[in-house]
Parts: sequence; structure tokens; C-alpha cells
Amino acid sequence: MSDALDLVKNHYAKLPAALEAARAKLGRSLTLAEKVLVSHLDDPNDVGWARGEDFLLLRPDRVAMQDATAQMALLQFMMAGRDKVAVPSTVHCDHLIQARKGAKSDLLQAIDINEAVYDFLETVSARYGIGFWKPGAGIIHQVVLENYAFPGGMMIGTDSHTVNAGGLGMVAVGVGGADAVDVMVGMPWEVKAPKLIGVKLTGKLNGWASAKDVILKVCEILTVKGGTNSIVEYFGPGARTLSGTGKGTICNMGAEHGATTSMFPFDEKMAEYLEASGRGEWAELARANAEHLVADPDVEANPENYFDRIVEIDLSELTPHLAGPHTPDLVRAIADMKDEAPEKGYPVNVTNALIGSCTNSSYEDIARSAHIARQATAKGLKAKIPLWISPGSDTVFETIKAAGFVADLEAIGGTILSNSCGPCIGQWKRDDTDGTELNSIVNSFNRNFKKRNDGFPTTLSFIGSPELVTAIALSGRLDFDPTRDSIDGISLSEPEGDELPEGGLELSFGGFVEAPADGSGVEVAIPDVHERLQRLTPFSVWDGKDLEDQIVLLKAFGKCTTDHISQAGPWLKYRGHLDNISNNMFLGAVNAFAKENPGHGKDQLDGETKKFPAVARNYKANGRGWVVFGDENYGEGSSREHAAMEPRHLGCTAVIVRSFARIHETNLKKQGVLGLTFVNPASYDLVQEDDRVAIRGVTELAPGKNLTLELTHSDGSVDSFEVAHTLNDDQIEWFKAGSALNKIRADLGA
Repeated sequence: MSDALDLVKNHYAKLPAALEAARAKLGRSLTLAEKVLVSHLDDPNDVGWARGEDFLLLRPDRVAMQDATAQMALLQFMMAGRDKVAVPSTVHCDHLIQARKGAKSDLLQAIDINEAVYDFLETVSARYGIGFWKPGAGIIHQVVLENYAFPGGMMIGTDSHTVNAGGLGMVAVGVGGADAVDVMVGMPWEVKAPKLIGVKLTGKLNGWASAKDVILKVCEILTVKGGTNSIVEYFGPGARTLSGTGKGTICNMGAEHGATTSMFPFDEKMAEYLEASGRGEWAELARANAEHLVADPDVEANPENYFDRIVEIDLSELTPHLAGPHTPDLVRAIADMKDEAPEKGYPVNVTNALIGSCTNSSYEDIARSAHIARQATAKGLKAKIPLWISPGSDTVFETIKAAGFVADLEAIGGTILSNSCGPCIGQWKRDDTDGTELNSIVNSFNRNFKKRNDGFPTTLSFIGSPELVTAIALSGRLDFDPTRDSIDGISLSEPEGDELPEGGLELSFGGFVEAPADGSGVEVAIPDVHERLQRLTPFSVWDGKDLEDQIVLLKAFGKCTTDHISQAGPWLKYRGHLDNISNNMFLGAVNAFAKENPGHGKDQLDGETKKFPAVARNYKANGRGWVVFGDENYGEGSSREHAAMEPRHLGCTAVIVRSFARIHETNLKKQGVLGLTFVNPASYDLVQEDDRVAIRGVTELAPGKNLTLELTHSDGSVDSFEVAHTLNDDQIEWFKAGSALNKIRADLGA
């Protein structure tokens, strides 16, 4: 991994000139986000963009992919005709390990069940020059933080929580696999110029408050869509009091308010983490370039001149919070849960508590949780409910084991799971419920949509800090406030824990496989016929006509996340087989015409009510195109491009909504699906189940030019209204070619 250090050196060498040129052109100081963006522009002279309007062409330093999304990303890359990736890239096997009994048995089972997928990922990585992290090595975002993230850098990753690396001062952005392909084939990455939201932190955390409470407060303020198409840049004296991994936690959950990314300025806390993770030379380079890795002084002095919105939080006033259920922006102080739980009907007897994951498995997090556990053991307490711990990486596990924290947590009844995502992303095999009864769980993860953790709609998932979750595990109650309540007459003192171990982290590289210098002789392992792997074929080219006589497959009601569009959990195993995974399309979506029966709609050709994939397959078999209508923030959540590829594969031509989440809108564009928004949001109400839809103006598709959508109702009446799009000239070429990949193949002569 010595090449990673050279990358850092080369980037820092060009920073001073790039930033000085940008200041001269703009005539003002620069925020940190602007510094990273201008230093990664494809054209260094392309400075002075309109935020929220223009598109930027950028050159990220690296690409990271997790095993569930890497399959489709690399299947697409193989079609592009390149012999090797153009930038440093890695694959991380973290999503396909199911949590059930414990680390050892769960990992062995995963290796057995996923053998063909792991063989494919390892051989395709070797073939094209990609670093490969084996199952059990750790969660992508934690491994990136430990090995690759550096202040002032830029990366993209095929997972929405790639933003975790903002804790070390990167512009790190979650994308779909097609975006990753662009960068891996040597093309610039395109993204809408983000607006800038400044979060000023003052004071210092104390007591039971943690970095998790900072981001829960930000999610409460911004809501799940308030950060869309924005970079959230933290600053102020409070920011400098937070640990490097605490900053990572805050940036990680920035995905939950929709931000393009979140980031912190370089400080000594980051340098200490770099040193603890074996990168002392990186730390010295960052210290030497510190002025370039923070916002210019006038930004913090006069933030109103630089940010589109400013949020202020006094860390000293924060108390422990819980978010949920079903959305990460439903936030309240734990002190308020005593009244709210009975009022809202939340079961106060918690069934499970889970800590760790990519969001909260740092040494500091586990140290504070272990401190609570040691208190409990000394006072004769054990967890009243199952407590599950998901270490973020093998390095984290070895470090907390050496510190005695594993033993502390096991002493109160904790079970150590594998170094993987597990329950956080639906890979949790629960044996304590059949899903028929309402139940509450608490966790330190990042996302809590319905059915997210265990596949059961009856599970109410609440998010809090690891130390709060540990305390709730000891009490067994959702309304337990450790700052004032006791357990069987025993009170817990405030959690304590060092940010980093004195001797540094117990670094582990046993799970890393470096790609050979020349992989041209490696044969990629894809069986000719397999239920989980399938070579891709190009999508069809646009026929050059307006869309006519399209059928309404679905009018999504309310929240329609990527989990609703393409469920994870048991469906993760099909992420490398587009046709098979398409059988989960919209199974979680609530149909406005059949709210009581999610995942189902009326087949307009035969009149039968069926699951959406079956309806869509019938339309496709009969040569009929179809469209989807949706509400606000459609496609919120994961970066999974399957939520765009599955509809495209089964015949979707357009998705028309009140508003999109950023990543999903881009994914639709990449796959050749028209993503449109109602100019008048009330037009959503005009859509009826048996309408026929025409979209006029597609033949004259141009940036900024609205299209006209016509609804022909069953009684012969017609409603017509404008719909908008955000396609630029290049993206219009993707649509015409049938997909961005088709355009890349044509450009590269593949």
C-alpha cells in the first residue's frame, strides 16, 4: 500500500498553486470543501460554478466498493473494454455475512454460501488491478478510514456511507456503480455543484453526550432531505474537540440528511488518528500542509459570506438522544421517551440491543461502552436483553480485544459478531421472533427504515450512541435515561474512554490481497449459469421518439426509499444477477391505489392484482413501456443502483416524482431512465391507476427545457402539465445511447 502514500505526497505538492489560482479567480477566500473541489477539477480553470445548478467534472483519488454493490459495478466495468483500473480501487467483502450466532460460525457460513461471489470478486479484482479485502477483514468505511482516507483527498464509493471518510477531511461521496465505472475507466466523475451548509460547533461534549448525539441533532434540524445536493462543512472551536473517529461518526450519518458529503477541517485529532493507524508520515505531511487543509481564516470569522445556510450547535448543551422509529430524523432526548413511548404506543420493553457497525465501532466508542459494562459487572448487573457487537474491522477487533473490552462486554452477556455490516443492513437472522408482534430494538447504526435491520415491519428500530444502547441493554427499557434513572436501585456513572490506545491500533492486514502487477492472465470466475451471477447485456438504445401510451405501474405513496424499491436482506445474494434480483422490485413500496397491500398493483393488461415484478414482466413481454410516480425525496437511502437498474431491466421508461434523493436521480440517469419532477407538486394528485401516459418533447430534449406530460384517463379526459428534468448535455447523450455505459463503450470502441 506504499502507492497510497505517494498519492498523498503528489496531491499535497500541487495544492498551493491550485488554491492560489482559485482565490485569484474568485477574488475571495475559500471554504475547505471548495479547496478540495478545485484541487480535483478535471479542468483546473473551471472555477466559479453556480452552486446547485452547474455540474462539475472531478478527478477522485480513489474508488472503493463493497461486495454487494461491487458485483454490478465490476460487471459493468468488464463491458467497458479497459485492461486495468485507471485509479487506485478496492473491493471490501462486508455485506454478505449474515449475523446469527457469533463471529466464527457466521463467517464460516458466509464463506461457504457466498463462495461463487467471493471467487468472482477476488478474480475480477486480480484481473483489473484492484485491491481485495477478504470477508472478515472489515466494513468498507472503517477499513478506508484506517488505510486510505487522508485530509484534503477525494474519493467515491459504491455505498452511501462512503461519507464516513469526511471525518479525516476528505470529500468522500457515495455513488452508484456506473459512476464508479466512469472513474475506473479514466473518465472524470460528474456531480452537481453542491451548495454549502456550514455547521458551527462550539463548547465541548460532556457526560453521556457523544458524537452520535451531534449528528442526531443535525438530522433533526436538516431532516432527511435538508442536505440534498449540499456539502456539510463543520467548523468552529467545538469541532476541534472531537476525536477523529467521532468526526467520522458524524460524517457517516450525514447520508441520513441527504448531503453529498460532510467533512471536518484538519486538526491535531486527525493527525493523532493517522499516527495510531500506522501512518505517521501521512500525519507529518498533513501538518506541513495544514493551512491548505482547513478553510481560509475569513470563513470561520465571517461564515455568512461563504455558506448557503448556517447551523449552530453548542456541544456543551447536548444530552443523549434516540432517533426513530422508521426514520433517522425523528429525534428526541432520551429524557423525553418516558412520556413519548406510551403516547405513541412504542413497546418499552426492548428485545435487542446492537452496537458497533461502520458508524460506531471505534476504539473510543467501545471503550465507553466497556466502561459501562465494567460498572455493571462490579455491581452484579447483566444485560436483560441480547446485546450484539459488530466490530468495524479486524484492526478494531484486535485492538478492543487487547484492551480487554471484548471480555468486558461478554461478561454482561454480549455476543461478538463478525467484522461486517450484519444487522445494520438487514443481514440479521433473528431467532427470537416470527415478526408478528410489535417490538422495539435499539442500536448504534445509521439507518432505521421499516424492515431495515431484520426484515420485519413490526420491528421499531431506535438509533442512539453505543454507550446509551449498552445502558438500555442493562435496563431492558426504551425509556431508560441513564442520567437520572437507576437499574434495580443501581445507578451508572458517566461513561469514560480514551479516544485512542496509547500504543496505537493493533493493525491487521491479513485479509488484504494486493492485485498482481499484471493481471491480464487471470481468468475471471463467472459460471455460465448461476443463480447469483450473470453477465450483463447492454440496454436498448432510445428509439428517437416521444414516449406514448405508457402504463402506470406504481404511484408510490409517502416515503419510497431504495429499501422500498430494491430490498436488501435475503435479496443481497442476487446483487450480481440482474434478472433474479429484479424479482424484488418495489416489493416494499406502498401503492397509492392499494395502500393495504404494499408491493402489489393491478396489471392493466389482464386486470389481475400481482406483485409489481410480475406486472412489469407481463408489460415487458407484451412490448409495453411503463412509468412510476412518486412523492418527496424519492430514492432516499442507499446508493444501490439496483433500484434504478431493475426498473430499467423490466421496461421502465420514466420516473416522475415531487423530488429526488441525489444518488438515486443520478443512478436513473446512468441507466437511461428519464427522471422527471412535477413543476407543480400538486400534479401528483391527478394520476389515476388506469391512466395512459405520454411524455412530449423528448425528441427535443435539452438542458433546462421542460417536457409536457399527458394523462389520458379511462373516461377519455386528459390532464396535461409540465415536468422538469436536470439533464445536462452529456447526460442527454447517456439517455440517447440507452445508458451511460453504452456511451462509454462507444467512446472507448468496446
